[in-house]
Amino acid sequence: MGTLGRAIYTVGKWIRGTGQAMDRLGSTIQGGLRTEEQVSRHRTVMSIFDKEPRINKDVFVAPSASVIGDVEIGHGSSIWYGSVLRGDVNSIRIGSGSNIQDNSLVHVAKTNISGKVLPTIIGSNVTVGHSAVLHACTIEDEAFVGMGATLLDGVVVEKHSMVGAGSLVKQNTRIPSGEVIFLVVLISEFLDDHYVSTVIIMIFNSIGRNHAL
Repeated sequence: MGTLGRAIYTVGKWIRGTGQAMDRLGSTIQGGLRTEEQVSRHRTVMSIFDKEPRINKDVFVAPSASVIGDVEIGHGSSIWYGSVLRGDVNSIRIGSGSNIQDNSLVHVAKTNISGKVLPTIIGSNVTVGHSAVLHACTIEDEAFVGMGATLLDGVVVEKHSMVGAGSLVKQNTRIPSGEVIFLVVLISEFLDDHYVSTVIIMIFNSIGRNHAL
């Protein structure tokens, strides 16, 4: 840090200290009528590895959310409280009018075993429910991901599809357009084929379908 840098740092430190002192003085004068306010140092939007988020001016990002790195968010979208979007080793793209609800996690992977690049792409008018986990997957326009669902690397949810709350969707699964899935069994290798098929049929029958995976 050069002479000018040190001078600027010192002036900034003095201004910050003066502000804190004035706040303490004002609180003392107010006495019992004062309202204590805690200032959060949380950074809602931050760059990483020289990658900076690009967020449309009318996007809502909640104060406790984190948008980090190579993330692009289209107009009218919203990122709610406690959600984390981390575009470090790859990119995250979110279209317009989509919402990522509270405590959701959106992350990426650099590549899969065959070398395929795995960003996370979320289309327009998509709803991602509370506490969902989206990892290196693609959610097409007007699809829905229910609360607490987990989508693993390479999953594709096509347009107008729905993943039910609590679903665990295994790697490279493709959910066709217009389909509704409440569960994709990840532990099929531990169960016989008949049992797994029965579980899936029961789930689809409950919504008027009769598919077996």
